[in-house]
Amino acid sequence: MKQQELYIVSGASRGMGEAIARQLLHPDHVVIGISRGQSAALNEAAQSAQLMPNLMQWQYDLSQPLAAAQALQSWLEAQASGRFSRATLINNAGLVPTPGPVECASLQDLSTAIRVGLEACLLLSSAFLRGTTALGRQRRILNISSGLGRRAMAGSAAYCAAKAGMDNLSRAMALDEAAKPDGAAIVSLAPGIIDTEMQAQLRSGDPSKFPDQAVFANFKTSGQLLSPTAAAEKVLSYLARGDFGATVLADVRELDLR
Repeated sequence: MKQQELYIVSGASRGMGEAIARQLLHPDHVVIGISRGQSAALNEAAQSAQLMPNLMQWQYDLSQPLAAAQALQSWLEAQASGRFSRATLINNAGLVPTPGPVECASLQDLSTAIRVGLEACLLLSSAFLRGTTALGRQRRILNISSGLGRRAMAGSAAYCAAKAGMDNLSRAMALDEAAKPDGAAIVSLAPGIIDTEMQAQLRSGDPSKFPDQAVFANFKTSGQLLSPTAAAEKVLSYLARGDFGATVLADVRELDLR
């Protein structure tokens, strides 16, 4: 049997995650999307390319990430030895509560944002590393971070905390993997400013609770937002770099992706 490459993408039902999964569709790839819902457009793209057997869309609510991580670990451990030549996990799922101070958000919304943005990343990474040990260095984890993980912004504490946690989680996991003779490569990548539902939520925030609302509105009106497709291209260009993993905290805006 010809070996394939495995790609697991969380938050693949819409936005940049959907665009990443779509661009990964290839006869030599198996793509697993993990999201609360399914993308009809992604299924249509796979069907039109006659690649439906290469695409799986798992429906899990990543605000309760344990079930998804357990399913991933069990599935990986059940795969035939030698089926995959390389495996990649892309932790893309994230959530922004209504912009404003933490006391203005419900406890449920705050909990969901941290579970989706950080706990899911941690558990899926653990399941992935445990289930792909035999692939040694042919394993990669790409965590989709944000500039807001590296600088705080009023009115977005939960999102900032999740992304800052993702960055430091990536650094710590990279240290663990570097101590192994066949450790995985791990990167936490800020993908730029993308025209997604998250951006729409930020620019429609209440300026009295979210002081940077006008900044995000200007991103849209001044044409500074990347389309999900363009952002996915940049992310996958970074993933394809020969030195992937050499820099754990990275930003597509600071790198030459030619």
